[in-house]
Amino acid sequence: MQEHQHDHQHDLASTGHDHASWEERYGSATALWSGRVNPSLAAEAADLTPGRALDVGCGEGADVLWLAGRGWQVTGLDWSEVALARAAEHAAAAGLSDRVEWVRGDVETWEPPADAYDLVTAHYLHPTAEQRSVLLPRLAAAVVPGGTLLWVGHSFDEVRAATWGVSRFTPAAEVAADLDPREWEVLVATARPRPAAEPGHPDADEVVRARRR
Repeated sequence: MQEHQHDHQHDLASTGHDHASWEERYGSATALWSGRVNPSLAAEAADLTPGRALDVGCGEGADVLWLAGRGWQVTGLDWSEVALARAAEHAAAAGLSDRVEWVRGDVETWEPPADAYDLVTAHYLHPTAEQRSVLLPRLAAAVVPGGTLLWVGHSFDEVRAATWGVSRFTPAAEVAADLDPREWEVLVATARPRPAAEPGHPDADEVVRARRR
């Protein structure tokens, strides 16, 4: 998975969902992810007018830098000090430090400002159903009217769900149904094949793209 996409949160080979496990994982390698933008972000954000963006669970910063390189002003949130330090180094090397901000925080408790971002993107967080019921409204509230929410997770896999728990794998239609239709226009809610998925790795993602009314 790491070789062709940088899926920043929760490699499915791992059962560690705690901060210490992620610091250990990041510290065990010079790079945990590929450094390339997630294809779902590239597909869904390419036609958006650059503004302010928030990447939740930004890892080593590939999605943040892709957006910044296209003219966005981007905040990257992650709970790993190692990942954020690495992301800052990548931003400096790319000459994009003035377009990015790195924030250390836990997605379960960090409160983004309301009505602040033209794009809020979250890839592969895989919260439990209980966690998602709190997290999704919080992230949605951070989107400005007319802005975009992009939520991407791996599609259900029976073997991995047995390890992680079924509720961590949520169909796109279920996520979309949690968005108030009076406030949100759902533009995409589908399972989408992942490019060049490797044997043993997830071969599809659940993609939700919605525009705030």
